[in-house]
Amino acid sequence: MKKYEDIINLPHHQSATRPHMSVADRAAQFAPFAALTGYEDAIDETGRLTDSKLDLDEAALSELDLKLSELAAKISTRPQVTVTYFVPDGKKEGGEYKTSTLNLKKIDPVSGTLTFTNGVTLTLSDILFIA
Repeated sequence: MKKYEDIINLPHHQSATRPHMSVADRAAQFAPFAALTGYEDAIDETGRLTDSKLDLDEAALSELDLKLSELAAKISTRPQVTVTYFVPDGKKEGGEYKTSTLNLKKIDPVSGTLTFTNGVTLTLSDILFIA
């Protein structure tokens, strides 16, 4: 008599008291377990680089003031300008510099802002360069 011949052709056992587990549920039992939920995200966030906000020197500030004076003289024409400005990061210290080409709508020296026709408002202290 061969080994297990007496049971090899018997039907697979089904519990009378418990429902049959699906293949997906059986596989989920062996899925990897992340003991430190969010750890990978924290590592990625820490590794993400941000730029520091630059302080303009006197020459750059004078050049920016001159450009703003020129733009104020032709503000009624809604001049198109290319602006490089600092955007602070919402999650950590620093941020990034962005460059956008926009049509200028208003210069407000009291609040120190530039408002553009698309609704964007930039603070003068965040502006690095205007072309």
